Amino acid sequence: MNEKTIKELSLELIVEITAICDNIKGRSVFTNQLLRSCSSIGANSHEAKYAQSNLDFINKLEIALKECYETEYWLEVLFNINSIDEITYKNLINKCGTIRRKLITSITTVKNK
Repeated sequence: MNEKTIKELSLELIVEITAICDNIKGRSVFTNQLLRSCSSIGANSHEAKYAQSNLDFINKLEIALKECYETEYWLEVLFNINSIDEITYKNLINKCGTIRRKLITSITTVKNK
């Protein structure tokens, strides 16, 4: 089984969310926040690859994890104000959940070493 990496998943997520946000009109306050948090997941997890220490690596992944939680929040807001439909919402929340679980596993693995 060839599982996708955090980088691959976060890149897919930002591409999908960007396309969705481009089609949401009049909600720029929310879509801008969503785009920032979502893009930060990938940026911080990518930056973790070049960490200077295990502590730095953990810190970058923990930031990515926080951004993942924030992304889920903004998706929930957009769903509750009827800017995204239920199928889209559930699909994106599931993708965030997959990324979140992978981040938690990576953080836990390094902390236990």
